[in-house]
Amino acid sequence: MNDILKLTITELIEKLKTREVRSVDVTKAALERIKERNDSINAYITICEEEALKQAAISDQKLDDGEAGLLEGVPLGIKDLFCTKGIKTTAASKMLAEFIPPYESTVTQKLLDQGAIFLGKLNMDQYAMGGSGETSFFGNTVNPIKQEENLTAGGSSSGSAAALADFQCFGATVSDTGGSVRQPASFTNTVGFRPTYGRCSRFGMVSFASSLDQAGFMARSVEDTALMFQVASGYDEKDSTSADVAVEDYTSTLNDMNVKGLKIGLPKEYFIDGVDPKVKAIINAKVEEFKAAGAQIIDISLPHTKYAVPTYYIVAPAEAAANLSRYDGMRYGVRVEGENLDDTYAKSRSAGFGWEVKRRVMVGNYVLSSGYYDAYYTKAQKVRNLISQDFHNAFESVDVIFAPTTPELPFALGGKIDDPIAMYLCDIFTVSSALAGIPCISVPSGHTAEGYPVGLQILGKAFDDAKVLQAAKIAQDMNK
Repeated sequence: MNDILKLTITELIEKLKTREVRSVDVTKAALERIKERNDSINAYITICEEEALKQAAISDQKLDDGEAGLLEGVPLGIKDLFCTKGIKTTAASKMLAEFIPPYESTVTQKLLDQGAIFLGKLNMDQYAMGGSGETSFFGNTVNPIKQEENLTAGGSSSGSAAALADFQCFGATVSDTGGSVRQPASFTNTVGFRPTYGRCSRFGMVSFASSLDQAGFMARSVEDTALMFQVASGYDEKDSTSADVAVEDYTSTLNDMNVKGLKIGLPKEYFIDGVDPKVKAIINAKVEEFKAAGAQIIDISLPHTKYAVPTYYIVAPAEAAANLSRYDGMRYGVRVEGENLDDTYAKSRSAGFGWEVKRRVMVGNYVLSSGYYDAYYTKAQKVRNLISQDFHNAFESVDVIFAPTTPELPFALGGKIDDPIAMYLCDIFTVSSALAGIPCISVPSGHTAEGYPVGLQILGKAFDDAKVLQAAKIAQDMNK
């Protein structure tokens, strides 16, 4: 493998600026790696070779002319639910298998504006519904860490995580509805950041659950993640949920946190008996490192955590059912002719959606139906408010919260796919923060004796994204 592919984004940028390497050469190396490995890892649905090389040539000219953007010449992978103008955007679904958007998502446009190169569209769970990458219409993504064991790279951002861990890109866009960036990051020893809800525009993202979906960023270092976030965040008038809050310089403040006196909350509900002892041991060891460096460790409680998974799996399917009602075979997507209009609707949706999407649409329609709306959806929204209040109360006494990203180690593909409850419970430590809309990150914190990676999850209060990134940077530096 070309050693240049092992660089972080920030390291690559320095070499591009000094012209030690050229973007075209780096992009060619990345594309060769993708073509060499994609049959076995299956991280990419669409490879954009021609487009990427054209972009790289333009970037090299800008670098020569001293007109470089913040990400000039850096090859990235794009999760296949971000609309890319003129390039297939499938959401890993048969329904959109041939969909070519006539417009660009706000997040990807901002990355392009700063010179990023798009290598291709990354595999994922269909419509971001899944926790193992196994619901994709285009096949499973395999975790390149211990590839011979056929492990999941997590979900729904399976392709993003696998491509990064396998050096098939330098950074990747992701989305996080209930943990879709953080769990894959933990399973692949990468960094995965979910910003505060509303910090990044959702315009041009294929919708799953609109009050939960948030664009995120994945890379091999906290610095890289912060840079991508800084470029892509900000208010967007095309997204009514976008927050009109000034973008901070997240990269220049990464080292501003003093670990001495930092108040770290440990929620007792996240260190329960169901957590794999090997995961718990690694997280506890990281906590002890912070304590030895002068941080103050405070035991806290998030009492409504036990209701988070059932609350999430009412709210998210309800919003999914509403969002996916637009796929009716009339305007775009798969169309299967029936005997009449209703039959065409039914056959088109049956053919276009996968089994997990169908399950969630049916659950969503049920909890929104007459006679059940108040019993399920209204009650879930009330519990959601209680979960948010738990975090609000906790952050009155602590600066950040530490927890395992996921209660378990990477599991085998096929190991949970027939047990949706077991699969959903993998999200137990990520859905609460998603329901509350707060920023959170998974940062590598160690490996088990067998070589399985474990991620530390760091959570902060809303719009305190900088503090979450700063704490993650400290955790990352402790690994060196």
